[in-house]
Amino acid sequence: MSVDTPPVAIEQVWAWLADVPDPEIPVISVVDLGIVRDVGIDDSGACVVTITPTYSGCPAMQVIAEDVEAALRARGLAHVRIATRLSPAWTTDWMSAAGKAALTGYGIAPPRQQAIDISALSKGRSATRSATFSRHAIQQPQVDCPHCGSSHTRLTSQFGSTPCKALYQCLDCREPFDYFKCH
Repeated sequence: MSVDTPPVAIEQVWAWLADVPDPEIPVISVVDLGIVRDVGIDDSGACVVTITPTYSGCPAMQVIAEDVEAALRARGLAHVRIATRLSPAWTTDWMSAAGKAALTGYGIAPPRQQAIDISALSKGRSATRSATFSRHAIQQPQVDCPHCGSSHTRLTSQFGSTPCKALYQCLDCREPFDYFKCH
């Protein structure tokens, strides 16, 4: 490590990053959202935080990178580098259970299904099985209302308040709500 950066455990950096909120959904951290992919120390002693955007055109990534860097500098890390990794692409499967619960409490329905189901892609599976997998992957999920818990909801628009969300309405309490789309 460099002379002006005190040694710090990687676990501590992860804990600090767990306090950095997503700028678009402030009740969920960038760690619980799954944006932070890796934390390490490079040969020069810099703390390297690897992030992946929720989608390739995410307008919040610059703000997230700045917030991550500022949070670590505020904790005394003088040398911080943000690396962006696009592959593999981010998936809602990387969200933590705590993050999904925070979304619900905020009035956003969390993803209901696994975005990437590789169970049908093992060796020796037939083409018919793969076709079934493909149809399964595009089915609309049953989304529960984050306000009243009802499963009596309907999709009103594939586009919600941000590109990563769809707009739903509860048919019981009549409230509209965002659903964080699986991807």
